[in-house]
Amino acid sequence: MKAALHRGREGLRAAVQEPDDRPPPTLSEAERARLSAYVERFNARDFDTVRDMLAEDVRLELVNKTRLKGRTEVGRYFGNYANARDWHFQLGFVDRRPAIIASDPSDSVRRPTYFILLHWTTDRIGIIRDFRHARYVMEAAEVILPE
Repeated sequence: MKAALHRGREGLRAAVQEPDDRPPPTLSEAERARLSAYVERFNARDFDTVRDMLAEDVRLELVNKTRLKGRTEVGRYFGNYANARDWHFQLGFVDRRPAIIASDPSDSVRRPTYFILLHWTTDRIGIIRDFRHARYVMEAAEVILPE
């Protein structure tokens, strides 16, 4: 099992090294506006506004840690971020999907450390997949940051 996982990771690293002739991924204006608002409010630590963006039946997967369901339960998740100082968010792409890329503000290079994927149901957040506790995923992920 470990050998197969190792071979798979090596294959992914080799594939990432190959030149990619596809055009860079883009966001529609609506997607960019929604994600930008989320990132701006999150970075400003305005968690009340971020909570207002949640759908009533929102689901959260804090990958490798826990799952929460519903606006009340998921709303408590932001308290942990309010107490942490090791994150700053920006828009980007992970494996060509729109994502929120986290970096540590104390890192002068601002290397991406983990990411968050959001799924929107019309104008509300329906699903949050936060990889804060699964940083190993970054090893195989293709991360694209805007210029």
